Amino acid sequence: MGQFATGVGVVTYHTLGGPKGMTANAFLSVSLDPPLVLVSVRKRARVLGHVAMGDVFGINILAHDQAEVSDYFGGRGGAVCPAAFRNDQAAPLLAGCLAWIVARVVDLHPAGDHRLMIGRVQALEARKASPLLYHGGRYFGE
Repeated sequence: MGQFATGVGVVTYHTLGGPKGMTANAFLSVSLDPPLVLVSVRKRARVLGHVAMGDVFGINILAHDQAEVSDYFGGRGGAVCPAAFRNDQAAPLLAGCLAWIVARVVDLHPAGDHRLMIGRVQALEARKASPLLYHGGRYFGE
């Protein structure tokens, strides 16, 4: 599966301890009407302990210069988050991204060792920038 080039995103959500996130490249648009997105999440991922049916989450599509952000939220980075959260939506969002999506969970499906989290889009925002891409275990930017 590593031969399929993907964009890189970070799913963000609220916890009692503050905003958290996880890197995800298994993300896709499901439907335009209604606007639905899907994120594939490992069953043992912490996000599933904080995001359930009806909850809101963010999808932050990373820009070419945000490999460190991906590493941090993927558990490979240092102890300090290299990006600031902007809390101007119902979900915590990361500064400096290529695009942002706020979605509300409308369905959860079991799928092997993962759960498919389907969200209805509540808000979208984008800016002009080059994407961070991942292929064959490596990042590719601008």
